[in-house]
Amino acid sequence: MLIKNGMIHTAVDPEPFEADILVEHGKIACIGNNLSAEGESEVYDVKGHDVYPGFIDPHTHIGMFGYSGGPSKDDVEEYDRWTPQHRGIDCIYPLEDTFVKAARAGVTCICDGPGSVNCIAGTHLAMKTYGKRIDDMVVKDPVAMKIAFGENPKKHLRDHITTRMSIAACIRDALYRAKDYKARKEAACGDISKMPVYDPKLEALIPVIEKKIPLKAHSHRCDDTFTAIRIAKELDCDLTLEHVTEGGLIADELAKEGFPIAFGPYLYQAQKNENARKSAADGVKLIHAGCKVSIMTDSPIVAEEYLPILAGILMREGLTPFEALQTITINAARHLRIEDRVGSLEVGKDADIVVADGNPLEMCVKPEMVFCSGKLFTE
Repeated sequence: MLIKNGMIHTAVDPEPFEADILVEHGKIACIGNNLSAEGESEVYDVKGHDVYPGFIDPHTHIGMFGYSGGPSKDDVEEYDRWTPQHRGIDCIYPLEDTFVKAARAGVTCICDGPGSVNCIAGTHLAMKTYGKRIDDMVVKDPVAMKIAFGENPKKHLRDHITTRMSIAACIRDALYRAKDYKARKEAACGDISKMPVYDPKLEALIPVIEKKIPLKAHSHRCDDTFTAIRIAKELDCDLTLEHVTEGGLIADELAKEGFPIAFGPYLYQAQKNENARKSAADGVKLIHAGCKVSIMTDSPIVAEEYLPILAGILMREGLTPFEALQTITINAARHLRIEDRVGSLEVGKDADIVVADGNPLEMCVKPEMVFCSGKLFTE
């Protein structure tokens, strides 16, 4: 496939430039001028159009709720405080209409997984939005272990959780158990008679203890955000911060800490006390303070297809178009540790490409063509 004469917005170069993109085997093979394709390659002349990387949502729950009031709701289990053994890949329905709407809007990659009711909910994965079988859509699985603070566990697990102290204690206890479990396995040196009894919960937390995946911490209030950081430091775990609704109040502190932030969503009415202060302007404050920020929909809280609009709102609040683009491309890819494959238009990366007549982060501009791994999206 060859895309010719487009105005290329790589998401890593501040200024766009006119060039061609050659795609081979689903990957970007070359970016340059006067490129040619061999054989029966498809050629798209997009002169006068803008070309962007596919957009990435670092925090969603689509395919798990049942679209349009459908019968399925598979995102959380409310019988247990901690369920790290649960895997998002096992309950996502990729034929749900939400995926079609996402791909049509240029959202080609998402992080999807269980929601924020359990103190520890299970693993999230990074996946493409275009496909029929989730096994073929995976970019990386797992990418994170979901944990949650604040009103969600207190509301939905009221028989087990009544205070923020209990939430923190549950997460801390589980991680210390996992460290002990891992140490006992290693000390056994393969001797089955000395091995601890298999525990699926603790087994699932070993990648967190080994820092192979981060904790993905749902927090809205400042104190919950700092509790997540405190626990991660105490247990020497990697961490990403999710929502961070009150982040604008502590932007300088979060910049010093350096943990990646998936901020939002903010295009909806506040639903609970802890996100009453939500504001898109706080996302800009975090970025200007030096934080590593990407933008999320938390779909179905905000519909997945409006991810570009959420980034566009940040331009109204003071970001440049380039900075806003990065929040749903390379920043999101780095947040998920998948920047080797997606997040920018660079040689060697997946050919996730959006073609539009203008900037699709603006309300009135819709993508005209979307390619996912080099395949033209068609409904």
